[in-house]
Amino acid sequence: MSAESCPIDHSGPATAACPVSARAEAFDPFGEAYQSDPPASLRWSRDEEPVFYSPRLGYWVVTRYDDVKAVFRDNILFSPSIALEKITPVCPEATEMLARYDYGMDRTLVNEDEPAHMPRRRALLDPFTPAQLAHHEPMVRRLTREYVDAFIDAGKADLVDEMFWEVTLTVALHFLGVPEEDMATLRKYSIAHTVNTWGRPSREEQVEVAEAVGKFWQFAGTVVEKIRRDPSGPGWMPYSIRLQREMPDVITDSYLHSIMMAGIVAAHETTANAAANAMKVLLENRSVWEEICADPGLISNAVEECLRHNGSVAAWRRLVTADTEIGGVPIPKGAKLLIVNSSANHDERHFDQPDELDIRRENAGDHVTFGYGSHQCMGKNLARMELQIFLEELTKRLPHLELVADQKITYLPNTSFRGPEHLWVQWDPAANPERANPELLRTTRPVRIGEPSKRSITRTVVVESVTRAATGVVRVRLADPAGRPLPRWSPGAHIDLELGELSRQYSLCGDPAEKSVYEIAVLREPESRGGSRYVHEELAPGQVLTMRGPRNHFRLDSSAGKYLFVAGGIGITPIIAMADHVRAAGKDYEIHYCGRDRDSMALLDRLIRDHGDRLTVHAAGEGRRLDVDRLLAVPVDGTQIYACGPERLLSALDSAGQGWPEDSLRVEHFVTTGNGLDPAKEHAFEVELADSGLTLQVPADQTVLGVLRAAGIDISSDCEEGLCGSCEAPVLTGEIDHRDHVLTKSERAAQSRMMTCCSRALCGRLTLGL
Repeated sequence: MSAESCPIDHSGPATAACPVSARAEAFDPFGEAYQSDPPASLRWSRDEEPVFYSPRLGYWVVTRYDDVKAVFRDNILFSPSIALEKITPVCPEATEMLARYDYGMDRTLVNEDEPAHMPRRRALLDPFTPAQLAHHEPMVRRLTREYVDAFIDAGKADLVDEMFWEVTLTVALHFLGVPEEDMATLRKYSIAHTVNTWGRPSREEQVEVAEAVGKFWQFAGTVVEKIRRDPSGPGWMPYSIRLQREMPDVITDSYLHSIMMAGIVAAHETTANAAANAMKVLLENRSVWEEICADPGLISNAVEECLRHNGSVAAWRRLVTADTEIGGVPIPKGAKLLIVNSSANHDERHFDQPDELDIRRENAGDHVTFGYGSHQCMGKNLARMELQIFLEELTKRLPHLELVADQKITYLPNTSFRGPEHLWVQWDPAANPERANPELLRTTRPVRIGEPSKRSITRTVVVESVTRAATGVVRVRLADPAGRPLPRWSPGAHIDLELGELSRQYSLCGDPAEKSVYEIAVLREPESRGGSRYVHEELAPGQVLTMRGPRNHFRLDSSAGKYLFVAGGIGITPIIAMADHVRAAGKDYEIHYCGRDRDSMALLDRLIRDHGDRLTVHAAGEGRRLDVDRLLAVPVDGTQIYACGPERLLSALDSAGQGWPEDSLRVEHFVTTGNGLDPAKEHAFEVELADSGLTLQVPADQTVLGVLRAAGIDISSDCEEGLCGSCEAPVLTGEIDHRDHVLTKSERAAQSRMMTCCSRALCGRLTLGL
């Protein structure tokens, strides 16, 4: 190491050691390891040195999830101004070539600082909202169908050259509103921009690339002027030109020229690469590919997991504007950062078993492939739409395709965008499903525009047995059809089952250590809306069901000194799993089980067998009703109360426990008392999104969740009734009108988070950490 290439001042004491490790010195983002698999090549960094200086690159490299997201979140301290800076110094000949074409690429949404950025972003956002993107779906479907038609009977194809590259570019040009007659010319120039900015071309290649970029720039200006003469048509450029009349200081002529060129690259290459990456990883994981072929309902979440596991944007760049720290490492003002979001997407501190492709991963949408905050990719939902339609068409028409063996997968060397240059697949045309079933081509599935709801994360289970558990109660055992282990779960967890046209939640009551089977108990409800009736009258061994979960919003606090479990009726199901866990841990506990009579109390035999010395049965038919006031008359420090049952029991416990320490009582609700929004009783308010830089209006008849989705903000959801906690958002300022059944009293009092599906503002404005 020479002192000149090291960021640390070596003019001090001679004993000062150079802080650049051998691995940091050897890091080469243009080397084979990084180009083939960026996350794997940086595993050492995530484990040992998550922020390091690369003398070869002249950048600080950031690799862990929390650190990467923190950098994305603060676009003032970490300026995006170098995001499009050429990572390889340009030779004089290439600079001269660009000057011949009057190349003058200005700041765009990708690399401009505040205060210029957010006014432009807000002004230009509308064409990217889900409602507006929906208009492009028929065009994407038509193009995809036409390109697959062209090779469906060939038996072999390069999906990059023959589909992904062409369809995504055509979609990008249509989205921008480029006239049809100019599309062919713009196609020729798009790749040169990527090599010019993120690649490492030789001196001779730089001149060649610069000429292509110069022509691209010049022709892009010609197209802008053509659109300007008649900006009445559809597309982002006509929209921007119309908007310029109202906001000439925000939407300038030079800005229009620049976003015309940058928009083609942003909308085209990243999506084409993402599609190729997704197909490659799915076909390499054959069982996963076969799952989505069998169940197209998994496609939306498969897209999200592929974006996480093998996204097309490997890294971004930022400039540090003041002395700071990242992950505890001092970073000086003026330092350049390579923030490797592909590495962050494989950080085991945030994603369980991150190197596995798990299309049912509930937090797949946490990936930072699209960036985060005020500079998050505006076109993310257009890309999601295209990927879903590609997978729908290929899984439906070519479920039997496979990768051509022994092909060498190559990548265009650059730090930031990655995808196979070619991806050869093969299949037997005689086995094409549409030959036997032409009706197949008439079926389509709805596209989800935005991050997938957790309701779309499903798996198939088979009913192993249905047996009597008590009068009016059956015990159902569920297993994986192929005998594979089911996901791990913890006491208090529940699953969602699709029962005919209905979806119902049931707590798991078996043994969490039994990996091959889930067990639930279902009460026959006299006023059933159909779920319990279906289970009791139609469910039979061998039947295949769709399941979501498990999820747990009724978690057991392992730090309590003693546990008081109270169950009413079928509410025993989450409680028995908790009691089993506490007993195994050797903790002090007692169980109070309430029911009409012993014959109707599910799982009573097992409770007596396993917890008899800790169990008190309160059977009303025996005159042994639970005296809630007496039970909770004397608060006991260090004791946690867990209760599940009818609302009247939970309300009685809440009233009787007022003298206990805050949050001693934790309850599980299975129904909500909310009746939806009554605009006559609600008020409108604003939500400011601190990380995204947007301010949104929440009308009296809409939820915060609905408004966030309409603005293209990624946020998960599931029950949308305030029961599950999936749609939680951090609240930075403002008073919350909590209407959920998830947060405890102290959590509500903290005013630091809310469930966006139901809770609202008590005041006129909330600031969310989104």
